[in-house]
Amino acid sequence: MAKILTSSDCSLCVEFGNAISEEINKQVRSFTVAAEAAGIEGVTELVPTYRSVTVHYRPEVIGYARLYEKLSRIVNGLQEAEIPPAGEIRVPVLYGGSHGPDLENVAKLHDMTPEEVIRLHTAPVYLNYMLGFLPGFCYLGGLDPRIHTPRLTTPRVSIPAGSVGIAGSQTGIYPLTSPGGWQLIGQTPLRLYDPKREKAILVDAGMNMIFYPIDEAEYERIRRENYPEEYAEGGDRT
Repeated sequence: MAKILTSSDCSLCVEFGNAISEEINKQVRSFTVAAEAAGIEGVTELVPTYRSVTVHYRPEVIGYARLYEKLSRIVNGLQEAEIPPAGEIRVPVLYGGSHGPDLENVAKLHDMTPEEVIRLHTAPVYLNYMLGFLPGFCYLGGLDPRIHTPRLTTPRVSIPAGSVGIAGSQTGIYPLTSPGGWQLIGQTPLRLYDPKREKAILVDAGMNMIFYPIDEAEYERIRRENYPEEYAEGGDRT
């Protein structure tokens, strides 16, 4: 049963469990859809995570007791709520080399070849449980246990946008250049976050994701489409 907890003077947290599971996340998505559809006056933002949804609100518009009651009604009616199809996205990845500097290390750690790691990484259909850390950073579930890999002992100061990494039981993509400690096995030429785009964040929470390998030529072709400013002079990137 969901719990509605106070998280600040202007937010409540609706918790659906205490584990990372598709069933719990389905309840999270169902509640988010239902709460958005309810259009509660005074609610400013809904932030879904693995197992909960934080509801931010304006206390001067709607009080705690009234909001608590409305959220409780939504929780109690979730069995009747319909979740729209989450959608699916295919993500091209150039694995290894300078684009995936930790691929060899991940392979050695698991006594595999780099090709085996790539095969296992591209096999699942991943569920994007949530967005966080950076705009558009996807926390994906479904990584094959055979390639679960600890974070780096010393994080990198700068990781290029589009880098695909592994950290523990998860895999994800860095949408922006940033510091980070995930083991980098490849890079996608897709632009996951672009504030100039009508839909700034490419992937939504609840979407499915499939990775597939590409070569250098295909990487450059797709990146040219997604990062035209890098090729504005008409030459290759340096």
